[in-house]
Amino acid sequence: MPRLLSLALPALLAALLAGCSGLPSRSTKAEKSVYQGESFAAEETFSRLFDANVEDTCEAARRALLSQGYVISKAESGVVRGAKHFQPAGEVHVEIAFNIVCVGDGPKQQIATAYVSAQQDRYALKKSNQAASLGVSALGSISVPLSSSDDSLVKVASETIPAGEFYDRFFTLMQRMLRENTASR
Repeated sequence: MPRLLSLALPALLAALLAGCSGLPSRSTKAEKSVYQGESFAAEETFSRLFDANVEDTCEAARRALLSQGYVISKAESGVVRGAKHFQPAGEVHVEIAFNIVCVGDGPKQQIATAYVSAQQDRYALKKSNQAASLGVSALGSISVPLSSSDDSLVKVASETIPAGEFYDRFFTLMQRMLRENTASR
């Protein structure tokens, strides 16, 4: 029997190692990393050139956000930040946050480029129930069920909204706000 065991053990180990070689390893993953999807293509732009100075361009961005119900958290010196909250379903919450940076261009900084990116965060309602019992030893064992529920929003996804029609609509509204603001002077 020991001789049979000594012959079977190496064969068993060889079969085990051969089976493990078929498992995927972390280093041979076929998935691309997120950064590999970044194309840095000229047509996928998050910026537009405006025929106005930095101050007027950022003011147009601020007014565009305000006109759509966004709450402005920062509006100073070439930077505007604003956010808006949505609840598309009963237990889902979405927040869109805009970040706008206005940079002067040209020899006398008479024109400005607005760099805009918007981030969408998705939250889901997480429910947790906790139960406990109370025992009073002087009266014997009395168990009273005590329960509490604690609901909280948990971030389940976050992404920068890709360049496209969303930003085109925003830049069009910014241009309109810029025209209205400069026409009133």
